[in-house]
Amino acid sequence: MDKVQIGIGKMIETILISLPKIAVGLTILVIGSFAIKWILRFIKLRFEKRNVDISLRGFLISIFRFALYALLLITVASTMGIQTTSFVAVFGAAGLAVGLALQGSLSNLAGGVLILIFKPFKVGDYISNPAGTAGTVERIDILYTSLRTADGISVYSPNGTLANSVISNFTNITQRRFDFTIGISYDANIKEARALMMEVLMKDGRVLSTPKPDIFVKGLGESSVDMTVRGWTAPADYWQVFYEIQEKLKVALDQHKIEIPFPQRDLHIVKGNLE
Repeated sequence: MDKVQIGIGKMIETILISLPKIAVGLTILVIGSFAIKWILRFIKLRFEKRNVDISLRGFLISIFRFALYALLLITVASTMGIQTTSFVAVFGAAGLAVGLALQGSLSNLAGGVLILIFKPFKVGDYISNPAGTAGTVERIDILYTSLRTADGISVYSPNGTLANSVISNFTNITQRRFDFTIGISYDANIKEARALMMEVLMKDGRVLSTPKPDIFVKGLGESSVDMTVRGWTAPADYWQVFYEIQEKLKVALDQHKIEIPFPQRDLHIVKGNLE
């Protein structure tokens, strides 16, 4: 019975001795929490004032919040007399394990930060990813970038791949080249066909005069003389020009009786006995 009383007494004594430390620790915790909220609010306002990208803003604030609260907890634990060396060791080991397990995600995370900082593209830009998929950037998240293709499909590209690969950004350019091939008959006059097609190009106000459009013989096919039509237009007009010019050229060639041949086979029927 005496041993129990002695144990309880020592426990009470330890608690009484620790009460000031606990009180100080709790005070630091409360004050620190308010201070962290104020610091984060201040950082957010500074980011807004400097027009930092909203995705990057949220990501950086999350990092600051985690770091500040981790520092606060370690400080409170140290004030209460708790050994913090073990905490640091545990955090370090956990960080290493998580890092090894999430190498791909961390690569995408780093890629997202690089994209948001250096801005090789932004929301609204029309880009082509390393896989060859082209679309309008809808959203840049920390791990993935979302593209909307011309046929309305959402494509998600890992930021790590985008940050370490060649990307074509068609929005940053002031003009974009279109080219396609039209075959004309071997009986057609090449100079006449070229002049007619050039007239169609020059009459369309969306086709730029500088650089000058060009039409040339690309090759001699099995059934046609293949003519390449090349010109420049504004990026916003590219697809309309690409399709509508081909339609206009077809109409113009038909009106001037210039044939656009197509592959065909001649079948010769031989009469009589075959031996």
